Amino acid sequence: MNLVTRLFAGACLSAISLGAVAQTNSVYDQHETFAPLFYPAFGDEVRAADGTPGPRYWQNRADYKIEATLDDQAHGVSGNVVITYTNNSPQNLSFVWLQLDQNIYSQESRGVAATATTGGRWANRKAFDGGYNIASVTLIQDGKETPASYTVTDTRMQIRLPKELKAKGGAVQFRIHYAFPVPEYGTDRMGRQESKNGWIYEIAQWFPRLCVYDNVNGWNTLPYLGQGEFYLEYGDINYSITAPAGHVVVGSGELLNPKEVLTAEQQKRWNDASNSDKTVMLRTAAEAGSAKSATGKPLTWKFKCTNTRDVAWAASKAFIWDAAKINLPGGKKSLAMSVYPVESDGNNAWGRSTEYVKGCIEFYSKYLYPYTYPMAVNVAGIVGGMEYPGIVFCSSRATRNGLWGVTNHEFGHNWFPMIVGSDERRFPWMDEGFNTFINGLADADFNNGEYNGNRAINPEMAASSFFGDRAEAILTVPDVTQQYNLGTVAYYKPGFGLKLLRENILGKERFDSAFRYYVHQWAFKHPTPWDFFHCIENAAGENLEWFWRGWFMNKWKIDLAVTDVAAIQNDPSKGSSITIATLEKLPMPVTIEVKEANGKTGRITLPVEVWQHGAVWKFNYASTDKVVSVVVDPDKTIPDVNLKNNTWTAP
Repeated sequence: MNLVTRLFAGACLSAISLGAVAQTNSVYDQHETFAPLFYPAFGDEVRAADGTPGPRYWQNRADYKIEATLDDQAHGVSGNVVITYTNNSPQNLSFVWLQLDQNIYSQESRGVAATATTGGRWANRKAFDGGYNIASVTLIQDGKETPASYTVTDTRMQIRLPKELKAKGGAVQFRIHYAFPVPEYGTDRMGRQESKNGWIYEIAQWFPRLCVYDNVNGWNTLPYLGQGEFYLEYGDINYSITAPAGHVVVGSGELLNPKEVLTAEQQKRWNDASNSDKTVMLRTAAEAGSAKSATGKPLTWKFKCTNTRDVAWAASKAFIWDAAKINLPGGKKSLAMSVYPVESDGNNAWGRSTEYVKGCIEFYSKYLYPYTYPMAVNVAGIVGGMEYPGIVFCSSRATRNGLWGVTNHEFGHNWFPMIVGSDERRFPWMDEGFNTFINGLADADFNNGEYNGNRAINPEMAASSFFGDRAEAILTVPDVTQQYNLGTVAYYKPGFGLKLLRENILGKERFDSAFRYYVHQWAFKHPTPWDFFHCIENAAGENLEWFWRGWFMNKWKIDLAVTDVAAIQNDPSKGSSITIATLEKLPMPVTIEVKEANGKTGRITLPVEVWQHGAVWKFNYASTDKVVSVVVDPDKTIPDVNLKNNTWTAP
């Protein structure tokens, strides 16, 4: 039987041995690690010092009404959008900025110019030359439309207003007529794929969208270059898609006119699925591509998505379509559904997709915040994995644990950044990293752990990735991050950082409470990194500046070591003196396992504050026999760059 002891203070902790410092060759400096000035500014009435929205927090609003048509012969989308923009800021605005993300597909775009000759994930392939064709931009006032003054610069449009948009609730409305060709490969975010029964269209970034105006940067107008994702305002989006005969259209939000676009049999199956925990077929493999499963004329599919930052949709004649009920907290329901071609069918592939959608959404709804959309749609197509509110695009080739993994990840994004609306174009770790962390929890939960460990990271391997010679800091703009580092910087290292907070620093209960508090405080709002740091500290009751500074802001390494073990007064029955050290710049709380010759094993945990005194810490351990081994981080949960010095064994 193991003897587990926890010693934090009192007689078992002794003064530090200053003479040992010179022997460690440590680069650690407690004055830098625990420096008093970390936050760039004090809290105010907009963003409070406790990390929550202040009493005068504001954000602007963008509502959209869109009418669009899919042309499956020319492979294009055309339409018009009426945008109602509400200025809740304390400033009058003389112009507004919009994002025109489709312009990245123009051969004249900055995205193309900034793509290496070797190509890459974000390259514009096959010399495709696309982008928006803006037919007109008009202001709508008193029911009349007048031409607007506007300028397009790469992936942005500025509309100059004839009179200032009033602060604290002033609104302006304008209409934009536009069209664009759909690329086959849309920088891994949208596109089209040919299948046995027809083309699959995955359509996103498909209408001009307002840039965020906030109290941090004013207008957020970073260009869209591919690697950086999105920062968008919330609002209600009503949209209609007119698709050719035979197409099934799925999209973000609620389908408003099922009786107009579904056959009577599909309506019955839809109702059955809405009450079933098991997957119900809405359109079978035998019906995919068949005129019998759809009307023989073009149809207009109408959707509404409320309190959302974006919408996306997909259409195809080739879709198999299935669905099942999602059970949400408080007795609420939603509908999980999947669309995929016959090539992707099967119980080892997309035949289980809806089960996966249902499983991960039910978990995240309990762990963090209830899912907020009436439907959750998984689309199989050319896109490897991309998220939008209420709908995700995943590879049609994904199978088994790969399909679970990408489905789980993309739907996890409905919490970060769809609910917690962070700035992805500057801080991808606030959505990708947080999402990667919760994905691991869902892996362990789904189907009694069927895919537990699906994305587990070995700490020893993580250390070489996180702290290698080519490593970059987490707080790096995504378009500056080297492509070979993106997975580490945006996904795995920040995700692992939350795991360290939960398991090594705060404990599961305290972390989960603080993390949930952050989500609820910033739901449908725009937090900054400083808001997140403040919020976790205040909710957990812990100063974590040392960890934010080392793990997120810098590339500090971790190297814990056992440097000396000696019997007190040369008599092990009187206890042992153990010396440990932190040799790199980032310290950690330390768990130490001690084994004695009599077979006893004990553990103690020391808080990070022991490192406030320097690079070396000496403490007394209440042994009763000769100590035969001492190990720091015995469970190997910390990405330590040198495991060889983690263990001391008696000579």
